[in-house]
Formats: sequence, C-alpha cells, structure tokens
Amino acid sequence: MIPFTSGERLHLLNKKGRVYRIELKEGATYEFSGEKIPHDEIIGLEDGSEIVLSRGTRFFVLRPTLAEYTLHMKRGAQILYPKDLALIPMWADVYPGATVIEAGIGSGALTIPLLNAIGEKGRLISYELREDFARRAIKNIENYFNPSPLNDRLQIHNQSIYEGIVEEEVDRIVLDLPEPHLVVPHAVEKLRSGGIFLCFLPTVPQIEKVVLALQEARVFESIETFETMLRPWNIDGRSVRPSLRMVAHSGFITTARKVTRIKKKEVVQDVLPDTEA
Repeated sequence: MIPFTSGERLHLLNKKGRVYRIELKEGATYEFSGEKIPHDEIIGLEDGSEIVLSRGTRFFVLRPTLAEYTLHMKRGAQILYPKDLALIPMWADVYPGATVIEAGIGSGALTIPLLNAIGEKGRLISYELREDFARRAIKNIENYFNPSPLNDRLQIHNQSIYEGIVEEEVDRIVLDLPEPHLVVPHAVEKLRSGGIFLCFLPTVPQIEKVVLALQEARVFESIETFETMLRPWNIDGRSVRPSLRMVAHSGFITTARKVTRIKKKEVVQDVLPDTEA
C-alpha cells in the first residue's frame, strides 16, 4: 500500500459521515473547530488510517475515489457525471492496449477513466482546441496519476478534431463535444473496421444529427442511443426507501460499430446455364 505524500488531496471522514477535503503540505496544519493536527502526522500514513485531533476528535483519512475526484476537481468546462463516466469505457469497449481518440478533453474527467481502461500499453490521443482547457486537464490528470501519463500513454493535440484526425487505423473514437456529426466523415477514414464510435450529448436535436450522419455514412451498424439514471436508496434497519433526490438526465450516449461492406464488383453472382435448345 502506498503511503500518503505531500501534495496529495485527501478526504477526512468523521463519525457522522461528513467529508472534509484537504491537500497535504509539509509543515502545514489542519484545523477543525479549534482542534489541530499537523499535516506531517498524516504524511506517511496508509489509506484508511484513523487520526486523532488535539482534543480527541477522530477522522479516517481516505484517498478520494475516482468518482469523488472528478466531482470536486478544478474545472473550466462542464464535466460528465460519474454514472456516465463509468459507462462510456464499457460501451466503447475500451480495452488494454487500445489506441483511442478523445475530443474534447475539457477538464480531464473522461480522460482519466479512459487512461485506466487502456492500461500501460495503450495510447490515448486527445484533441482539444482551447489551450486553457488543455492546461487545466493536464494538471487534473497529473494530480491523479503518479507518474504522469503525458507523452507516454497520453498525447494532446491543441487543434480541432473537426479539421481531421491525424492518426490512422484507430480502435475507438470517444467524443464529448457539441457537433460530433462533423467528426463522422473523419471516423469513416480513420476508424478501423470493427472499431467503435461513441459520443455523449445533452440534447435530442444533437443526437438526431449524429445518428443521421452515421446512417448516411453507410459504414456503421448497431447504432444505439441511451441515457442513464442513478437513484440512491436509504437503508436504515427495516426502513428501506428510495432517496428523495436522484441523478436523472445528464445526457445521451450514442454508439456505433464500423463495418466493411463487400463492394459490388466483389460480389460473385451465380450464372444460370443456358437451357434453350
């Protein structure tokens, strides 16, 4: 188990289930309702350790989960919810060693689970036109991963994917941008046969455009669109009921599979023998 180090963002969990977020710094002190504990006493502890403040208040120190990290990381663009971030790598079938195209990178919320999915031998190429978004995403990604995946498994192009895809024969294309229908012609050229095209969009008109573009390209099959809803439940002894709040519509996920059709000249037609006398 890797011990806590200076610079890490951690969660302090009290007995009431409340979470307090801190960033460890050597020489710094955490204060809570007049009680204190030096960060140096937390540095070096293991994930899940219990600490005691100066007057006896106890906390458990935990590394944030990926869901917690993405919800609270610094952002510029609107991020996807964990319920969608969990499904996208699954429905895009992102596997270890895959070459994946992503656009746009935003704050890096989708980039992190994609990097987890491709593993150490995969490649993720992210297209992001806005340099400020790219800089913020890189910082969020490097705060999560140690060592940084940049220039090893992750490459970032500061350009619009609407202008084209540089790479050839990519395995997956995953998009979180307003007009993915403009990327479909590039996907026709650069996505390998059997590869998967996936996009996330918030509105029905956007979905209509991208599905029509996929259909008209005539090289995509299994075109599907769906949304997810997440409803927590409250369990307290025999009192069991759904929560009054839920994460309902956040957007639509559309997927399609690229195929290779037999060209007309390649079709072998049976020729009936001439039966005339």
